[in-house]
Amino acid sequence: MSMNRKVLGIIFANMHENTISDLTKERTMGSVMFGGRYRLIDFTLSNMVNSGIDEVGVITKSNYQSLLDHLGSGSEWDLARKKGGLHLLPPFSHVQSGMYRGRLEALYGVSDFIMRSDAEYVIMTDCDVVTSMDYTPIIEQHIASKADITAVYANDVIDIETARTSTVFGMNSDGRINDVLISPSISGSANLSLNTFVLSKDCLKNLILEGASRSLYSFERDILQARTREYNIMGYCHKNYFRKINSMISYYNANMDLLDSDKRKQLFPDNAPVYTKVRDNPPAKYAIGASVKNSLVADGCIIEGTVENCIVFRGAKVGKGAVVKNSIIMQDTVIAPKCDVNCVITDKLVNISEGRMLTGSRNYPLYIGKGAVI
Repeated sequence: MSMNRKVLGIIFANMHENTISDLTKERTMGSVMFGGRYRLIDFTLSNMVNSGIDEVGVITKSNYQSLLDHLGSGSEWDLARKKGGLHLLPPFSHVQSGMYRGRLEALYGVSDFIMRSDAEYVIMTDCDVVTSMDYTPIIEQHIASKADITAVYANDVIDIETARTSTVFGMNSDGRINDVLISPSISGSANLSLNTFVLSKDCLKNLILEGASRSLYSFERDILQARTREYNIMGYCHKNYFRKINSMISYYNANMDLLDSDKRKQLFPDNAPVYTKVRDNPPAKYAIGASVKNSLVADGCIIEGTVENCIVFRGAKVGKGAVVKNSIIMQDTVIAPKCDVNCVITDKLVNISEGRMLTGSRNYPLYIGKGAVI
């Protein structure tokens, strides 16, 4: 996968945090942990790098200390460069900007960074979709169709709850978007926006300046929806596996999908690796008598009990006689001996005392906050 034209990547690290507020109280959406050793931003950032994009700006808003620690200089993604590379863009970057309310205001706040880039095109995306996506054919279609904006979508069956946190597109037969529904009360088959957009830098510049002069702040509402007829907005259908993280249930299910080998291969294809921050942890240790079935166990874990159908993050410990099933156990969580844990999501540094029984359900997993002692 390679990009012949110069493309600037923009990632919004804080968008959609209200949909999983428990997990984003102390971190950005982009730094939410996923799959045993990753953060949500790893998938978006890796997609860009694998597509040949070597200049990326990450727009932050609040609670971004863990994101800064994770990204560092960008060396794990080969973005520690003198020219281009990874740029962390906190709020108030522009002298006249404030805390942004939406995508347009966020872009205005980093407009100096965008204008200094020598890129021809800009691809903007969020961190709420877990997928492997090659941006090269999206750019090629955008150029060939002479679109003003290209929006990536996936045809999916959605319910009312999913629709309320989503944008849905109506399409012409030629692929042009003719209707934009924001948080609709609908269910069934729909063209679900994946919050990924391509446009030329000149077009983006005009939208940013006009938005600032008219006090517009929402890209979806003030541009896509309000000017559907004015702009040539084309859709690009993403047909590979994806999961949209818009609730705790969807987060739980997205992690559990990794236990399905077919879905795991689609998310981690051989030709498009997912990069992340490397930690020097020892291999996972399994004590005599431990039992692990159909689970992903990261490095640095110590397993002495029973683990089934689980995602276990780095440095977690499961004590002797403990039984952990259908759960997501995040980094450095300690589950003491003789505990019974089922359908639970533990955040980082949780300590579950000996003999405790914690039970949720697949449709409503029990969440334990960061640093809690049970």
